[in-house]
Amino acid sequence: MGKGINKSLQLSFEDLAGPQTLEELKNSIADCRKCTLAGNRTNVVFGEGNPFALLMFIGEGPGADEDRLGRPFVGAAGQLLDRILAACGITREEVYIANIVKCRPPGNRTPLREEAEACLPHLRRQIELIKPRIIVLLGSTALQYLVGSEARITKTRGQWLGHLFGARVMPTYHPAALLRDPGKKRSVWEDFQRIRDAYFSLKNA
Repeated sequence: MGKGINKSLQLSFEDLAGPQTLEELKNSIADCRKCTLAGNRTNVVFGEGNPFALLMFIGEGPGADEDRLGRPFVGAAGQLLDRILAACGITREEVYIANIVKCRPPGNRTPLREEAEACLPHLRRQIELIKPRIIVLLGSTALQYLVGSEARITKTRGQWLGHLFGARVMPTYHPAALLRDPGKKRSVWEDFQRIRDAYFSLKNA
């Protein structure tokens, strides 16, 4: 585990007896009530993609479209992410996409710490089962919960920050931030070029 990565994600003996496949994990949390977000959700948004993905993306949480459909990154921000991936020559089907929390926070607000901490064990198990080699943290919420509350996206984006379960970790701006501020697009494209090069180096090895 790389320096600075959130120690709450470390493997415990309890995890070894947990769900052994993504489908088992998905079924085990289908009626999760560990935090108050469960009271307002339409669907648990587990995550989706290649269960053996080399490249994994982690965002903040589901929005209205995601909650309605039960799928991550299907709204405007998700469509932008798809276009960025396509520009890199990467399909959505070959990566895995998940979030810090799997239920929509009211009004799309930032997840509270108790909500994120309740959901992190599920995300940790996803990472363990998928075994990605690169993890991209989309936005400050993912960065702060997985790296540290003091981490700032403006200072760390585009940098390799160490390892999480054997995966190199890089933060970049969330696609929603690009919709609010198109001026960030150049920085994100620079970040994705580094991600693309690292990904294809692994894929073609």
